[in-house]
Amino acid sequence: MSQEADIALIGLAVMGQNLILNMNDKGFTVCAYNRTTSKVDTFLENEAKGTNIVGAHSIEEMVGKLKRPRKVMMLVKAGEVVDSFIEQVVPHLEPGDIIIDGGNSLYTDSNRRAKSLAEKGILFVGTGVSGGEEGARHGPSMMPGGHPEAWEHVKEIFQATCAKAPDGSPCCDWVGEDGAGHYVKMVHNGIEYGDMQLICEAYHLLKDALGFNADQLHETYTAWNETELDSYLIEITRDIFGYRDEEGDALVEKILDTAGQKGTGKWTGISSLELGVPVTLIGEAVFSRCLSALKEERVEAEKILQGPDAKFDGDPTTFVEDVRKALLASKIVSYAQGFMLLREAAKDFEWNLNYGGIAIMWRGGCIIRSAFLGKIKEAFDKNPELNNLLLDDYFKSVIDDCQASWRKVIATAAQLGIPVPAFATALSFYDGYRSGRLPANLLQAQRDYFGAHTYERLDRPRGEFFHTNWTGRGGDVSSSTYNV
Repeated sequence: MSQEADIALIGLAVMGQNLILNMNDKGFTVCAYNRTTSKVDTFLENEAKGTNIVGAHSIEEMVGKLKRPRKVMMLVKAGEVVDSFIEQVVPHLEPGDIIIDGGNSLYTDSNRRAKSLAEKGILFVGTGVSGGEEGARHGPSMMPGGHPEAWEHVKEIFQATCAKAPDGSPCCDWVGEDGAGHYVKMVHNGIEYGDMQLICEAYHLLKDALGFNADQLHETYTAWNETELDSYLIEITRDIFGYRDEEGDALVEKILDTAGQKGTGKWTGISSLELGVPVTLIGEAVFSRCLSALKEERVEAEKILQGPDAKFDGDPTTFVEDVRKALLASKIVSYAQGFMLLREAAKDFEWNLNYGGIAIMWRGGCIIRSAFLGKIKEAFDKNPELNNLLLDDYFKSVIDDCQASWRKVIATAAQLGIPVPAFATALSFYDGYRSGRLPANLLQAQRDYFGAHTYERLDRPRGEFFHTNWTGRGGDVSSSTYNV
């Protein structure tokens, strides 16, 4: 059997097909395989006709067509399906061959797979792939991690296939060991949840407070995309407002207001809780989708529960700019929280993450691509040890400029009864982060009162713990210290 293919790709759904065609365009020979083998023939006879793409009707045939070290990439549903294909492929591989999981796998699964395959001498790569159908076809953002020895063998293919930043840098670089690639992709998706929720809250404000119609919204988001908000998500939102159905109506207003989710935002929230990082905005974005799913309950509640009767009486033009600034400031907080989570994960899992490099990986091809990410790279280039983006001079100056508008918008929303959970939690985080003293002293006193959990004192060194017999009836034995 001719060993002609540079890489094999399992999974011929839309992402898989488009990534194969992309790799072919870049001069690589790809072997296509799908569990339903008829899809291989259909693909070769249609989309892949006239290309150098080859097909296989079995795992054994697929592996037999690969150059050494063999590289097998999967773009299949996360979870058991990935494990099933790994089990089928491994018997046909030899030490030094590479298995690549390009799906949205949970990073802990990638940790497990990297360890298990290493014991068999197989190199594992877990890579996030972002950009949807268009990105896969013309250049996605790719976030590979796993066994370091695999990188030199997949680097050329990945960096040729991926998107390029405006300066020509590939939106793909090695992230770190084990599940680091999928962790970075998970945080990317969590930030995506936050960005989308913020954009939707801005829409809600303009629609309900100002009565903007789709044409006015289209005009507004078009203008916003010429500012610091320049991004893929603002672009597609602009296009959505401009889209008319067959009856000439704005399609967006006919779409049921219940949002779906595939789990990566929830995973980000869970990881933030496990690591003790306050990623509040992504959490609110996930909960907002959950609330949207309670459509029938909300319709009934609207008939019973009362809100304010206030009407907006300010200047519409000024308010539009205030909303833009509130969106920008909240977006900065969302990214600051995301990078806080990455930094804590790197400590916990002993990964050496390049934060500026991650910003460049997200600069093009992916769903959250934006001009804004270039400023994040500059911040980490200037100070690789930067604890929080809010402390960078550029982002501090933007927040300073936006702060009055940010507060005004949230106050107006409260007065009008328009929910803005992501805007509000972003501001609450900012105010909490900039506060040298928070009311947690009372909280810790409460914990010590009912559970003898101890506390530290401002007038004593850190690490020295105390317990008080608050009632005079308790004992002097403490329960345990607390973790911070």
